[in-house]
Amino acid sequence: MLQIFHSLLLATEHGEFDTGAERIAFALARNCKRPLAVVLPLVSNPEYEALVPQIAAKAEQAAASKIQELQGQARSAGLTLNVRVRRGEEPYQEILEEAKSQQSSVIVIRRRGKRGFLANLLIGEMVSKVVAHSPCHVLIAPRQAVMWSRHILVAAQPNEHGQEIVRAAASVAQSCNSTLVVVTVVPAQALRGNAEEFMANTLREIQQEGLSVRGEIRVGHAYSEILACRESTDADLIVVGKSNHQIGRAHIGSVAQKIMGLAEFPVLVLRF
Repeated sequence: MLQIFHSLLLATEHGEFDTGAERIAFALARNCKRPLAVVLPLVSNPEYEALVPQIAAKAEQAAASKIQELQGQARSAGLTLNVRVRRGEEPYQEILEEAKSQQSSVIVIRRRGKRGFLANLLIGEMVSKVVAHSPCHVLIAPRQAVMWSRHILVAAQPNEHGQEIVRAAASVAQSCNSTLVVVTVVPAQALRGNAEEFMANTLREIQQEGLSVRGEIRVGHAYSEILACRESTDADLIVVGKSNHQIGRAHIGSVAQKIMGLAEFPVLVLRF
């Protein structure tokens, strides 16, 4: 089985919108017995800071205070944090550069926020850029998100890429001792045949690993059926994927984008 959470990077402003991402990143580091790297991107414009140095000084003081608070929370949780402030005009680029530097396997980040250290994130602009260009998987956590403890729902198309996504989701389910639910959505009833063959083969492969798994084939609009399946199965983590070829075009895919924006539970976007 793949190991998804072997190197974690939390991207945070340590503000009110980051609480879900921080909560889950701390839980993952504790459960997986891994150190946690943290990047706090600080918007920096050298020309402006040269003209108004007090602005830069105030931002640095705020960053130092946030780091102290994070370190205190980590000590209380029995965790070791490696926190780094990265300065640049495009915070999402600083997050990605830190992920490359740390050779991170997963970036944990909030879903939405307000202008600040993570600038221009209102309902997905920052997250979209991070997900689209990320060198690794990305876990998006809404503000109220908590560590999943029930079922893990993985959405997969009936093809080879879908098989990769299911295998990765199975490794997450195995590490969390959770039931895996595989959902495949087709746009028309006439396409169920291929989906049924895919589902049968996929379930058989996962069951051979000794995991608890079940599958659903649904007909309709992909994102709405995936969210409906999440509700009916009581899953508290959704796993979706994107392909390598999408990265150069800064494209995630409309289905993944809508799920990221609409789901009130963590969404793990896998990169292959």
